[in-house]
Amino acid sequence: MRNGQPKTLKLKLAVVSFCSAVMSFSGVAKAATHKAHTHHTTLAANHGHASAHHGIRRVASRHHGGGGHVIQCVAYAKSASEVALSGNARDWWHNAAGVYERGQAPEAGSVLNFRSTRRMPLGHVAVVRNVVDSRTIVIDQSHWAQAGVSHNVSVIDVSANNDWSAVRVALDHNGGTYGSIYPTYGFIYPRSPGAAPTTQVASNASQNPRDAVMAAWAKKTGATTQVAQAR
Repeated sequence: MRNGQPKTLKLKLAVVSFCSAVMSFSGVAKAATHKAHTHHTTLAANHGHASAHHGIRRVASRHHGGGGHVIQCVAYAKSASEVALSGNARDWWHNAAGVYERGQAPEAGSVLNFRSTRRMPLGHVAVVRNVVDSRTIVIDQSHWAQAGVSHNVSVIDVSANNDWSAVRVALDHNGGTYGSIYPTYGFIYPRSPGAAPTTQVASNASQNPRDAVMAAWAKKTGATTQVAQAR
């Protein structure tokens, strides 16, 4: 029995040593796995933060990229005509029911109401300054193609029935180039429903300096306005 003791002792020591090695390796592996997971999570969090940050920068860039303050078409139409309605431009036609006369024939002083489209989801309104013929009018407007106030812009009717349900707006003051076709509701006249048409005189913007309208708007908003031609 005494001769067998050293062998037994060596065997026990070998088993203990092997178990210790296994436990040590397991601990190192767990630590490495935890570290890798933590590192990956940190990278993901940082990436998400960076993406959100860049998103904010893009939104801010779009908001401030125009430089200056551009009068919205609705605010301009209210200031430069005798038609004043609430809501976005796309709402004016329906909001005018029972308040102003509406129709499909242009008149000086009326407001041409554009429908909402994918490119122009809020619609658009412009003030008619002159009727050239049954297919051509001249308008004043603001915030068309992200520009400021534009005067004496030619608009042509391209509807099949000459009812001004589809128009094209000039891209230059010579009226030689016109943009895409836009659908419209028609014209809102500055008189109550059923009232007889009156001879319209030139508007504030055409009789008075453009600065008069701009100054009136600046007084309302306290903002510095941008004056530019539509493109």
